[in-house]
Amino acid sequence: MPKFSWTGRSKDGKTHKGTMEAVSEGAVTASLRRQGIQATKVKGAGGLNAEINISFLQPKITTKDIVVFTRQFATMIDAGLPLVQCLDILSNQQPNKTFKEVLLKVKSDVESGSTFADALSKHPKAFNDLYVNLVAAGEVGGILDTILNRLAVYIEKALKLKKKVKSAMTYPTTIVGIAVVVIAVILIFVIPAFEKIFADFGGALPAPTQIVINLSNLIQNYIVIIIALIFLSIFAFKKIYATDKGRRAFDRWALKLPVFGMLIRKVAVAKFARTLSTMISSGVPILDGLDIVAKTAGNRTVEDAIKKVRTSISEGKTIAEPLKESGVFPPMVCQMIEVGEQAGALDTMLAKIADFYDDEVDDAVNNLTAMMEPLLMLFLGTTVGGLVIAMYLPIFQMAGNV
Repeated sequence: MPKFSWTGRSKDGKTHKGTMEAVSEGAVTASLRRQGIQATKVKGAGGLNAEINISFLQPKITTKDIVVFTRQFATMIDAGLPLVQCLDILSNQQPNKTFKEVLLKVKSDVESGSTFADALSKHPKAFNDLYVNLVAAGEVGGILDTILNRLAVYIEKALKLKKKVKSAMTYPTTIVGIAVVVIAVILIFVIPAFEKIFADFGGALPAPTQIVINLSNLIQNYIVIIIALIFLSIFAFKKIYATDKGRRAFDRWALKLPVFGMLIRKVAVAKFARTLSTMISSGVPILDGLDIVAKTAGNRTVEDAIKKVRTSISEGKTIAEPLKESGVFPPMVCQMIEVGEQAGALDTMLAKIADFYDDEVDDAVNNLTAMMEPLLMLFLGTTVGGLVIAMYLPIFQMAGNV
């Protein structure tokens, strides 16, 4: 447990100093308050007793951890247990050490007088803006258990959507990766052996065979430079993507890709509709909701479109109009949102859009997988088969001459 040095003032006005082991600064402040001392300064003491956090050795907080915690917390709040007691029970039974520390700090901050939402906001890696704002709305409205159940459903569906996209990308990436390794092994280790055999035979080699041998020699002679160029390209791409201009250009291009662009667009629509529906139905003001939805969009083009919607609403206009102008959202989505606005049931309409596009993503993933299989087989057959045929052409030529 970390050690903190503190300075405080008692009721008689005297200044006191000391050190204390505690979960967080908030826990120190709460402990001193119980002793009749008002803390004026609390900071980590350091030294051998200080807690050493090596981030890459600490277990990560997963989405599953958040979902399980949210479900259990909602059940306990619904059963009438006090907030601090819920946090105490859930932190003690939490198997993930990193998440356990976060929950203990949240509990300590709540004991110190912070609201639950404010305590959660200090840990953005575990609880994002969406989570914190919905909890804040639940606290104000006195429906924290309902909000937490909605949050759990939202996170589960968002995770399911993410897994669908990952599954669509995993298969082709794995096949292409294996193909590249196989081709590299053939070019570096197998082709040179054939080259020695052909050199002993003498005579001119067929053009395909000579091309493959030249390619093999090129890779062997410049393997270090080729690997360096690959890593340099990856590094350069990351640097460019990290810039605002580069990110916008890439995200705009991604939406225009022949097959993957449509999938990205459908995922963005489903995420937008699900998130905004959850926030509106939970009582979060629509302008605040759109601000958070824009931050979690994952695509700058979609983010810009949502920001225009927010500006439009702040000026007294509708949501549907700027969505149509953006060109990002399909006409059907814009029309359904317009109907939802007019009927005063925007959250319900957004939930229906999200359900529909979840199914659309399912179909798109299945179609993409079905389409990729023959294309990948064609790619493997053309590359590996072409290399094998090129190496056997001289042997066939010699057999024909004999």
